Amino acid sequence: MDPYSAEGELINIHNAFHQGQYDQVVDYDTSSLSPENHLPARILQLRARVALGQADDVIDDIAGEGETEYAAVAALAEFARGNKEAAVKTVEQLAESDEGQDNGVVQVLGGTVLAAAGKSEEALQLLGRHQGNLEAVALIVQIHLQQNRNDLAVKEVQAARRWAQDSLLVNLAESWVGLRLGGDKYQQAFYVFEELAQAPSTSSVRTLVSQAVAELHLGRTEEAQAALEQAMKKEPNFAEAIANLLVLSVITGKDATEVTKYVLPKSAHPLFLAYANVWHSVPSRAWTRNTRSSPIWPRRATCSTRRLRSTRRRWRLRPAT
Repeated sequence: MDPYSAEGELINIHNAFHQGQYDQVVDYDTSSLSPENHLPARILQLRARVALGQADDVIDDIAGEGETEYAAVAALAEFARGNKEAAVKTVEQLAESDEGQDNGVVQVLGGTVLAAAGKSEEALQLLGRHQGNLEAVALIVQIHLQQNRNDLAVKEVQAARRWAQDSLLVNLAESWVGLRLGGDKYQQAFYVFEELAQAPSTSSVRTLVSQAVAELHLGRTEEAQAALEQAMKKEPNFAEAIANLLVLSVITGKDATEVTKYVLPKSAHPLFLAYANVWHSVPSRAWTRNTRSSPIWPRRATCSTRRLRSTRRRWRLRPAT
């Protein structure tokens, strides 16, 4: 039996991880798991700790471990703490080793590192070795969307839907594609994210931000504001929530002073680098529209920050009144 299937014993910890409930993953009781599932569960817990900013501790904890999976986790942790070249080198070595070539953890974590390092084609080549690994499928979809290859992303999701059906990861991947395609796909994506964000058992800061992004695409700014405020209560320094609050301020023409106070500590984050000069000037100015027509967003937009890049061409800074 597939341990990640609906009947498998790893389904709960696996879903919690992909719902962004990292604290729950770390605290998950693995004592009752079958011996063969202890390693996959621990890998998920280590990945959750990396996501929570504990990369240094993870590297210390797995020092001396001999399994190939731990080497892949170490590469992910090294990348997270800024040692990007070393992480990429480790992944490339693992991908060519006899132990790593067909290892699902190496494929997914290695693909994650390579994609984050800008080596998309190398990541796709590594991920393409997978044998029915939904995490690999989800990452392939993300890479294709970043490459503006919507057609390939759609094909990947459709193929996975045939054998994975209602898996959480397939639903998420289909929703990412929906946000890129637009039209009635926005509403379909919203249903997925809203269900995850508002149910107590699945809600997290990440699902709330996902709901907010879908709301923004649907033009529901008040609902997006509410979801982002919920996210900020859960995690006040979450970069994606802050970035989308900034975008929301631009869209609605509100003063972003309160939001920009969060930007400086996060100014090195990729979401803020492109907009640093603009945001640092916001406290003394307000974004206002220079046209009365409703905003028309690009159909290919997949996130609120992408909208901002195109929107800035139709907005201009005016002194606050």
